[in-house]
Amino acid sequence: MKLYELCGADGRYFSPYCWRTRMALAHKGFEPTREIIHFCDKDRIAFSGQDKVPILVDGDHVVFDSHAIALYLDETYPDQPSLFGDAIGSGQAQFFTQWVNSTVHGPLLHCVIQDIFEHLDDASKDYFVESRTARMGKPLAEIQAGRDQSVLKFRKALTPVRLTFNEQPYLAGETPAGPDYTLFGAFQWARVVSPFPILEADDPVFAWRERMLGLFDGLAGKALGYPVI
Repeated sequence: MKLYELCGADGRYFSPYCWRTRMALAHKGFEPTREIIHFCDKDRIAFSGQDKVPILVDGDHVVFDSHAIALYLDETYPDQPSLFGDAIGSGQAQFFTQWVNSTVHGPLLHCVIQDIFEHLDDASKDYFVESRTARMGKPLAEIQAGRDQSVLKFRKALTPVRLTFNEQPYLAGETPAGPDYTLFGAFQWARVVSPFPILEADDPVFAWRERMLGLFDGLAGKALGYPVI
């Protein structure tokens, strides 16, 4: 197996989508060869027929999109620990993935967008500034300047997750699975690029994040990033 992942100039793997896949692969018991991709390396992944990572190459199979990769892993390797359980679980996971993408990522990006820029390779910086400024309508520094308010919006968005952790240790129940990795990708994204505290220490989500960082012999916790605060 070979996994194409987005990486910064200093060895920081910061893509939330790639971290979803890293955790899903570890859950299934796989440790792929890692291929570093920067924002401007689109020619290196043109073989996939699109221009985004993660991309998993498994023998003759090329799969992109973190959710599609997770589905592929469950379908192709059913004897390994399941990420979704069954067809109903897969359908619910699709909804949850869209919820994280649309509700969680936005306010979190406002908290760390300038910090992401600081960790990019020089060739990617102009692309990042141009694309994100056009998308968000403001300079990066101006967007991040309001993060004291953005983080409150982010924490409020986590209310259904927080209530779930009052009842069980993981989103999937007693043990982690696909939905946990989907949400955790966002937290690892922030931890890798920014020292800004996005959670309060007494938040049940904070305790869950600690558990996630320790999974698979500390796969995520040992990755280059800032101390968890």
